Amino acid sequence: MILSGFPRFIRCKASPFSPNLKQPRYKNLQFLSYSTHPHCSISCLSTNPSKPIYSATVSDLKKWEDWAKTLVYSVGSKFMETDNGPEVNTLCREIQWLLQDVVVEEDQRVEGVVKLRTEMDQLYILWNQRIEKRRPFQYIVGCEHWRDLVLCVQDGVLIPRPETEKIVELVEEVVRKDEGLREGLWSDLGTGSGALAIAIGKVLGVGGNVIATDLSPVAASVAEFNVRRYGLQDKVEIRQGSWLEPLEDAKGKLAGLVSNPPYIPSGQISGLQAEGMDDLLHLCEGAASMLKPGGFFAFETNGEIQSKFLVNFMLNHPKSMFQDVRIVADFAGMKRFVTGFCQ
Repeated sequence: MILSGFPRFIRCKASPFSPNLKQPRYKNLQFLSYSTHPHCSISCLSTNPSKPIYSATVSDLKKWEDWAKTLVYSVGSKFMETDNGPEVNTLCREIQWLLQDVVVEEDQRVEGVVKLRTEMDQLYILWNQRIEKRRPFQYIVGCEHWRDLVLCVQDGVLIPRPETEKIVELVEEVVRKDEGLREGLWSDLGTGSGALAIAIGKVLGVGGNVIATDLSPVAASVAEFNVRRYGLQDKVEIRQGSWLEPLEDAKGKLAGLVSNPPYIPSGQISGLQAEGMDDLLHLCEGAASMLKPGGFFAFETNGEIQSKFLVNFMLNHPKSMFQDVRIVADFAGMKRFVTGFCQ
């Protein structure tokens, strides 16, 4: 095979190009237009039939691969030593993943030529951004594999973290025991790519629905695209706005409320007033008025200190309306989530 030098690593059972995934072409989502954003991602543009197909020789690709690896080895362990970033082996795997995403097929008309989703010059720019500017790999390929989902992401939209998958498990646990929660209205605040909203929408019953909010118009558009991609537009609604503000019509009606506000890892901050703490306190105060009696909530924090502070705030607040408040550990054993019910 002509591309035998470029092994294709399978990262997930579902691929951004899988025919089983619904992939509508949104005219109103300008970030999906390659010509509008020359530095935008590759993967989530792959189903756009109007996007130009480029070509290159196998030797051109091999030359790029060698250059990309040289750049990686020149960095060495610097990323790991600076902020526990990706190691050399991981970066080399990313090179192969990027090749997997960019190569469309061999050009049967010309031996030694392959069709690409982007120009070779652009491929050099993208990898330079990855190494020199530390641009996240997910932004380069335009997607993140999260649980059983392949989610489109782009600059300005937070990449869903593996730890956050625990929230979905917590929701699955409570809806399995309570039919009212399973068929009720839920909300995901600060939805980002829509990861939690989509995952929760998939575990709710026929009558269950999710309203997801995000202040960022870019995030709201990306989340809406991901929702439609999975055919959940009748179950998951995206509203643009700050936290609880778009939910006035749902006050006192929510069966569940979840949120994973942006935060800085606890090892990189001092004190309690880390990024996300003020937001969490605001959400706690608002949750009491948004949840119906018996409604469930789950918040993600940056670790044990924030979790304990949040529990203390919720239980000792003069207007506290919460019960069964507890701290739950993530998959690595770190105390990260605060859950409970509204009285």
